[in-house]
Amino acid sequence: MLVASPSGASAIMGKEFPSKFTHYGLRRKHNFRVWACEFPAFLPKEVENIKDQFARNLASRIDRLPVPLSLTKNHIMSSCVKPKTLSKTSPLVLLHGFDRSGSISSVWPFQDIDDIFFVSTVYHFLLLSSLLEWRYVLPLLEEAGLETWAFDILGWGFSDLENLPPCNVASKRDHLYQFWNSYIRRPVTLVGPSLGAAVAIDFVVNYPQAVDKLIFIDASVYAEGTGNLAKLPKLMAYAGIGRLHCLLPWWEDATVDFMISGGYNVSSYVQHVKQKALVIWGENDQIIDSKLSVRLQCELPNAIIRQVPDCGHIPHVEKPAAVSKLITDFVQVDGQVDIPAGLTCLKKV
Repeated sequence: MLVASPSGASAIMGKEFPSKFTHYGLRRKHNFRVWACEFPAFLPKEVENIKDQFARNLASRIDRLPVPLSLTKNHIMSSCVKPKTLSKTSPLVLLHGFDRSGSISSVWPFQDIDDIFFVSTVYHFLLLSSLLEWRYVLPLLEEAGLETWAFDILGWGFSDLENLPPCNVASKRDHLYQFWNSYIRRPVTLVGPSLGAAVAIDFVVNYPQAVDKLIFIDASVYAEGTGNLAKLPKLMAYAGIGRLHCLLPWWEDATVDFMISGGYNVSSYVQHVKQKALVIWGENDQIIDSKLSVRLQCELPNAIIRQVPDCGHIPHVEKPAAVSKLITDFVQVDGQVDIPAGLTCLKKV
């Protein structure tokens, strides 16, 4: 079983690799290698069919760590990717989005038939609602020497939810805090794309001591929860998420629980965020109005904004090199923190 990181992938993926991926910024200068490995047993067996070598690489690194939930008094084996090493800069915690878009082609840069077929079979499984949407950026952040965690928000991704806890906003917040308190225990730079930005804002206003800086990518923070979805009868709510191709048996239940709980409504919280923030926006985002990026930057007390040209709703997928540089530059400015005793057990993998 072969796994690759960016610049060596053409050897596996064939001649079409450069034309499809050089616009991502994954240039040949990244001298990454190919190696054999196994996927974790808890991943759906369909992961074997994934052709995207960056996704395969990141999937092979997914681990589950026990996280206590204070609201339900039980533990969740929570999926994440651990950093390869500790660093003196503020650790990065990469959240993910949640697929609420109605069209794959509206956010995906490829247009030919083969590409659309590839997207239709893999897109929802890999990109949204799990940490695997960071498959291009995370290796670049690690190459820059940053301590980088990727984390699956409760109810999505690959955590073990056989004994399903509530998946409402309060539970998601508690889960993220308990994960931070168990394994990081230092102020972090929290990175939230799309709906992950709402997760980040909800978290920072409740646990400001846990966050040093914030990075928002095409942020969805001005939507009013799940809207009318919260009023749907449960049977209709299940019908509405069939297209998500959730391959783990509890994904439907967890998503429906979130939908009918009302979801995130954080617009009134924005002005209370005191941490430094970076707002990244794709120039051609067709999902969220670009005016909202300017509004977010204006309402945040201490924020800068950077636009990524020729890019849609998911810059960290479409332009990973540009996003990685923006993140790295932002984190490394006045970003040194002390590493608490007891956290030096992380080793390179």
